[in-house]
Amino acid sequence: MGLVLVLLFLVVPFAELAVLIQVGDWLGVADTILLLIGISVTGAWLAKRAGISVLVRMRQQLEMGRVPAAELVDGFLVLLAGALLLTPGFLTDCVALLLLLPPVRATVRRVLRKRFERNIIIRGG
Repeated sequence: MGLVLVLLFLVVPFAELAVLIQVGDWLGVADTILLLIGISVTGAWLAKRAGISVLVRMRQQLEMGRVPAAELVDGFLVLLAGALLLTPGFLTDCVALLLLLPPVRATVRRVLRKRFERNIIIRGG
């Protein structure tokens, strides 16, 4: 896991720089900066809407006496998307915008659940 994080912290910034340089060549510096700002503002608005939606669903689950497990994971994924939107770059913005889509979040939630269940079984928890 540590190796994966090290690679992410090394590879992602270089990939972001490469994409920014390429887009800057295509569009020009000013248009590239405006596009990044536009994506960030739009993404922040979408993250706010998604977060409010998750909070409403969480509250409904609690009122019905259920544990809002899926909603908690969705809340984490929306928070992660918001953090990625704050990171300058097109690659992180694309991942963030994908995480704001409910079908993508549902898929990520299923994958995470299977992974956690497998780890619990393997470790005997």
